[in-house]
Amino acid sequence: LLGKQRHQVNNIPSMPWGEVPEFFASLVEETPVQLALKFLVLNPGARSKPVRFLRKADIEKSIWTVPADMMKGQKGHTRDWRTPLSPESLAIIEAAESFERNGWLFPNQSGKGVVSDASMSRLMDRRGLEYRPHGFRSSFRTWAAETGQNRDIAELSLAHKIYGKVEAAYLRTDFLDDRAKMMHEWANYVNSVQADKKSN
Repeated sequence: LLGKQRHQVNNIPSMPWGEVPEFFASLVEETPVQLALKFLVLNPGARSKPVRFLRKADIEKSIWTVPADMMKGQKGHTRDWRTPLSPESLAIIEAAESFERNGWLFPNQSGKGVVSDASMSRLMDRRGLEYRPHGFRSSFRTWAAETGQNRDIAELSLAHKIYGKVEAAYLRTDFLDDRAKMMHEWANYVNSVQADKKSN
């Protein structure tokens, strides 16, 4: 009865992928906020919430299993999501262990909760950046497209559904090995400026 509704879509400001390595290298303080932000950059398939509520118990070797209730999706229709961790991500986990409180690797200052998305956004604000933490998902996806990465694996790395219900019911793989290779390439790229500084 109301007719076709028009909604203006406002995209979250995202950092151009060419600027990501310099920004990543600038996060030199080992604080829960900066470590969480670095982990978010390296693992764009996970949104802010599962990163902020990350527990060591959710990680086995180099696989992080994000609980279903931390994933975006309809309640009762979302499953746990496995994501491969790069060596750079595992190094952040190791650094964060000294801050662990109540099982959380990225606690807030009181230790009674976790760092907030706003605290990561404020860090970017203080540097005069308009970009937002969530925008690194777009940074990764654009990098994947412009560097010739496999489209389906890139979409799966963002925990996007690319198959219909029937095909998904029969396809019993999450392409973990293929996603691991892509995330290693992304981590190597993200860490490239930092690696250059260490070698010099």
